[in-house]
Amino acid sequence: MDWFAATVPVFSRYLGRLSAWVDAAEAHALARGIDPATLLGARLAADMLPFESQAAVAANFALRAAYPMAGLTVPDLGDWPSSFDGSRARLQHARALLGVLEPAHFDAASSRLLQDRAGHATLSLEGPTFLFHYALPNFYFHLTMAYAILRSQGVALGKEDFDGFHRYGPSA
Repeated sequence: MDWFAATVPVFSRYLGRLSAWVDAAEAHALARGIDPATLLGARLAADMLPFESQAAVAANFALRAAYPMAGLTVPDLGDWPSSFDGSRARLQHARALLGVLEPAHFDAASSRLLQDRAGHATLSLEGPTFLFHYALPNFYFHLTMAYAILRSQGVALGKEDFDGFHRYGPSA
């Protein structure tokens, strides 16, 4: 298994997709005279994290997955202003931190015992279980929630914006 290929390019690609959604959200707010704080703070449900936090957690999960898989300490993602620019900067910073990881870092990933906090639970999982059963699902959960929040606020995103592979013709 190529653990580098299963982590770094995947996380980097989808953080790039998320950054494009931030751009779309900002354009949507500007075109409609919506206060940026409204979209940044939008939620699907009152007890869920808002868009800006969902994006931040996705960026954080990318690092919380890739760095332990590489046998390295998770770097601090830093604090960023609550704004579209701050969200973009956070995502760019996370992608830059992923960019320093090399395939050789992942040579022992399948035999590593990785620990993390999942809410109030402390996890201790072998590398493959950590990645496929915990880290990737959590990354995609927060990514999907960010997408769904923007869609619920009328931001014009489609499946092609989510994965970058789909293409559709004009609507009939």
